[in-house]
Amino acid sequence: MVNRNELNPDAGPEAAYGARLRTTREARGWTQDDLGERIGYSGRHVSGVENTHKPPTRRFSIAADVAFGTEGTTDSFEREWREMRHGVLLQGFPEYVDLEGRAAEIKLFESGLIPGPLQTREYAQALADSAVTRDVISREQADERVSLLMGRQAALVRPAPPLVVAVLDESCVRRPVGGAKVMDAQFQHLIDFAAQSNTMLQLAPYSLGEHRPFDRAVNLLTLQDRSVVSYVESETQGSLDRELASVLPLVRAYHQLQAISLSQTASVDLIHELRKGIL
Repeated sequence: MVNRNELNPDAGPEAAYGARLRTTREARGWTQDDLGERIGYSGRHVSGVENTHKPPTRRFSIAADVAFGTEGTTDSFEREWREMRHGVLLQGFPEYVDLEGRAAEIKLFESGLIPGPLQTREYAQALADSAVTRDVISREQADERVSLLMGRQAALVRPAPPLVVAVLDESCVRRPVGGAKVMDAQFQHLIDFAAQSNTMLQLAPYSLGEHRPFDRAVNLLTLQDRSVVSYVESETQGSLDRELASVLPLVRAYHQLQAISLSQTASVDLIHELRKGIL
């Protein structure tokens, strides 16, 4: 067990989590090694979470709740983890995902990467693995990220599925992710997506140049009551908007983008051509 040091729960959500973990552990007279043995982690890992050197994960939190008998309570560590996780997600995204799962129509624009709802598991895993390699997230967080994305996709498969329209900047299909086999499967997935009766796929070619109306990811939802919601995201900021005066210009710009992008047939033809060159 490592040396004890003073914790400051006011330093942030992870610090508060770590301080409560220590307090709860010590109230039972357990050392870090004792708790680690009960939840399947090393005492050093427990110390890392308590001292904010390691981020808590859902698996860790559930195991701690089982050990402490707090599962399913308002004071559960899993609940605190979820609150922390939503706190570090871009503003508006958790609410957006909930609305997306119930929307009648979904319109997506993305640049650089295939958007989440259209990613294969292998493509998503390659992105998550890269984040682990760059020390952005832990292995457990990577697995959770992929699992949550698969759940997001599953929510779109229902008896009355939504209309899903995706306009992808050409960079999305030009950028290799995960190697040849992953990209080949991703291309096939896009082709299969375009063939569905409730979907539309278009590519916005590089030749649009300055005429492409969006410079960041844009998502538009039409809900069951026909209201429209927008979610616009950059690398560090997200914005969910329900105000019609703000959303309508995005809807018009999206329609303009569709008008100047490649048709679905031409887009699928380009994907076929790109696919020939990767294996």
